[in-house]
Amino acid sequence: MTQRPTRRRITLPPEEEEQRRPLLSRMYTDHGDDEGLYSCVTNPHSHLPVYTTIHRIRRDITSVVEDYLSLEQLRDVRINITVVRPLVDKFYELDDLSIVYCLLVNRAQFLDEESYSSNRQNVNWTRATLCEIIATRILRRFGEDHDGSEGLLFLAHVLVAGFDPYQNAPPRTRAAAERRIWRGYHRTLPSLEVAILTESKHFLSSTTCQKIVAAIYEGRVIYTPSTQWDIIPDHYKLKPISLYDPRGSPLLNQYRLIVPRTRTILEAIQFAILLALYSALMVMREKDKLTVTECLFAVYAFGWGLDQFATLIAHGWNVYTQNLWSFLDVGFVSIYGVYLVLRVHSFRTGLPGPGEQSFDVLALAAPLLVPRLAFTLLSDNLVFLSLRSMMADFFLLTALSAWCFFGFLLSLLWLGEGAHPWLTISKWMIFIWFGLDGTGIQRSAEFHWLLGPSLMVAFAFLGNTLFLTILVSMLSNTFSVISANATAEIQFRRAVLTLEGVKADAIFAYQPPFNILAVFIFLPLKFIVSPRWFHKIHVAAVRLVNLPLLLMIAVAERRVSWDQHDYKYNPGSGDETTGRKWFWQKWQLSASRYIRSVFDEPPSEDVHDEIAVDDPMTHHLIRRQFTRQTTASSTETRKPPRRRDSTFPGIRKKPRGSFSVAEQEQESLEDRLRAMEKSMARMEMMLAQLVPDTQVGGGGEEGEGRDGDEAPGRQSAIDATSEDSYPAASGSDKDTDGDGFAVESSFRR
Repeated sequence: MTQRPTRRRITLPPEEEEQRRPLLSRMYTDHGDDEGLYSCVTNPHSHLPVYTTIHRIRRDITSVVEDYLSLEQLRDVRINITVVRPLVDKFYELDDLSIVYCLLVNRAQFLDEESYSSNRQNVNWTRATLCEIIATRILRRFGEDHDGSEGLLFLAHVLVAGFDPYQNAPPRTRAAAERRIWRGYHRTLPSLEVAILTESKHFLSSTTCQKIVAAIYEGRVIYTPSTQWDIIPDHYKLKPISLYDPRGSPLLNQYRLIVPRTRTILEAIQFAILLALYSALMVMREKDKLTVTECLFAVYAFGWGLDQFATLIAHGWNVYTQNLWSFLDVGFVSIYGVYLVLRVHSFRTGLPGPGEQSFDVLALAAPLLVPRLAFTLLSDNLVFLSLRSMMADFFLLTALSAWCFFGFLLSLLWLGEGAHPWLTISKWMIFIWFGLDGTGIQRSAEFHWLLGPSLMVAFAFLGNTLFLTILVSMLSNTFSVISANATAEIQFRRAVLTLEGVKADAIFAYQPPFNILAVFIFLPLKFIVSPRWFHKIHVAAVRLVNLPLLLMIAVAERRVSWDQHDYKYNPGSGDETTGRKWFWQKWQLSASRYIRSVFDEPPSEDVHDEIAVDDPMTHHLIRRQFTRQTTASSTETRKPPRRRDSTFPGIRKKPRGSFSVAEQEQESLEDRLRAMEKSMARMEMMLAQLVPDTQVGGGGEEGEGRDGDEAPGRQSAIDATSEDSYPAASGSDKDTDGDGFAVESSFRR
């Protein structure tokens, strides 16, 4: 009988309880398939009370801000110390990674409430702006406390991790929200997208935010975004928020096709091909038959339009229209749709008329495609930045003017009793509007001998003078506002391009016109095979179609982009760095290199103690200036406020008083007056010794008599002052009667 092996039970020591839970438990990389934080899944942060934090922020902001304040007032030092900084400290101490998202959600709500108010400069705008300022400060603190690659990953989680506003909400509240909200809009949103939707340009133009935007744009931070709709959904493997390492990733990495920088280059090439095919078609068009050039243009333009449609439904209309050239793309797709319908109708019926009209309609796309190329190449130009807003103002005022002046058209039409058609009258009015022709005024008597000219002249005064002046003023104001914030506008557009460049739909992995084949092949295949096999077939097809492109991207990233890359943010190391600048810095032939080297090594411990010796005084210097000093004695009566106190209510004494408050409290008014008298007497003695005796009595008899009469009285006054102030020097003052008199008379004058 065999003896059973004895089992030993090993008792492990109890683990120590964590004192503080870290915001990020580990650093995610791109090497494995470990489950991480996806931008469209908030499970790793499911413990965060997002719903509670949103309403807590709303309560605090509403209770603090009760009046309208401008942006300059919110940036004031006193508001910063008394309002902004305490709120930043309070929210930052929550150790909540979703705090930036909650602040931006509250900003969106305050802006929505402001839009329903008749007064746009109301308290809700101030509350929304305060939320943006606090979010910017907290994001900056996150960046200061987390540096290196771990800090870059942490900031990426703050900005692109998706959160649900009803996370950890009561079940009854969530159920009520599910019944009210359409399920198509029930998705998680990252803080970056909420900032774009609310046009938080100050937040997006901050250094910390641009650091993450640049990392996402270059592909150093990768993730799978959340989208509203996907044409070809492939969610079998979602990319977590991680740092990309090209040497640890496969050579043919299909995910590099959806990097924003790569997408920008590919979209520029695609548009250049589209413009070339369009120009070739319009030059060699044949209306009665279908040519090879027209077939290539029709197929390629359809694939390009499909790519734009997928971009539109990925993030919604609000994000898509933030792009500078979005209205040009929508206009071209509309014109192409009309052309395609007319061309197909022409071949189906055999009539030449629709075929000719199709090319006439297609010719209207030239004013859209040619400027679109300039928008793509010069997207950071100030003119193109302001052109979008100026065109919006122009069309708005033009529509209002047409609505208002439609009454003039009806009046002239009814007054003439059919003498002229409405199209002719409209043409005359448009010519008068732009100041091109005065035919309408000349022939206005044909409507009525008195009322016709009166209506035309009134329309000319109102349209050509008043409304055009208003239009010029509006456009000038819009341009001045945008030019004043040109840097913020550029950073905002760059953030929009970055957010749109990160794609989750599998259709973006296929370049036009291969995306048309992908739609017709993979959409039916989605309902036939399993998600795992669908993903494998999709990856194989993408690598086969884009094989040369993937090889070029892999070589470029391994040899150029990631050569000795350390994930450190350096604002000066951009694309604008030239070879000459690199040469001088590489061989240390520049004086700036030597100056910057003093900050490369941290100070030693003994030097650090000398540096930090006055930290308490520096830390509380501004606070002490804005704090009223209490008197030492309780019996001292409070003085009534003066005009200077009303100008600066928080500052009662001069800034110098904050350094020597104890010394100033010991001095009384009598001591200051006595010291001033001593100083004046000393100055009189010095000046009396410098004046010669010949200047006292050299003015003739009249001068001598006048001096002789006035000298005793004034000398006695000086002697009395001198004896009171300087008893030891009183004898010397009495011996210099003339000198003392001359000095005193000069002061009287």
